[in-house]
Amino acid sequence: MSELTENITSANRRFQDDETAKRALANTERLDDINGEDFDALFYPGGHGPMFDLASNQKSGELIADFLNSNKPVAAVCHGPAALIKAAELDPLILKGRKVTGFSNAEEKLAMRYANIPYRLEDRLKELGADYSKALIPFLTHTETAGLLITGQNPLSAGPTAQKLMEIMEKA
Repeated sequence: MSELTENITSANRRFQDDETAKRALANTERLDDINGEDFDALFYPGGHGPMFDLASNQKSGELIADFLNSNKPVAAVCHGPAALIKAAELDPLILKGRKVTGFSNAEEKLAMRYANIPYRLEDRLKELGADYSKALIPFLTHTETAGLLITGQNPLSAGPTAQKLMEIMEKA
């Protein structure tokens, strides 16, 4: 669905024209081979995929917990905050009372994916103790920053989420 014309952004177009970026993506390392000490921050992009794999991935959960406990920033946007589920199962304080956002129940309904997802991300984040918030109108930009945890609600929030992550990294 992200390749449908109505979902294409200038960033998508820039990526499609960037052979170096496409080559790098085609040659990414396996998550199990990642050493968190080699990185300064984590960024989890969206798409429905994280709901099916990262939400239950032990390595991903450990990376998130290790980064936050080591004062390194973690950002996630759209369905990317599903990766926080495993991290919160390992360390409940990761979400407990923290202001976060992610793809909302209303957005799932409007995107007509409501019947095709294993759970509702908004509901699951709340169940894990997060102080979930969202834009008043679906699909508007909305981000939340809770210490070193930055989350964005939907695809339009990707740029602002990344910008907030870079601002935090520049202060470090």
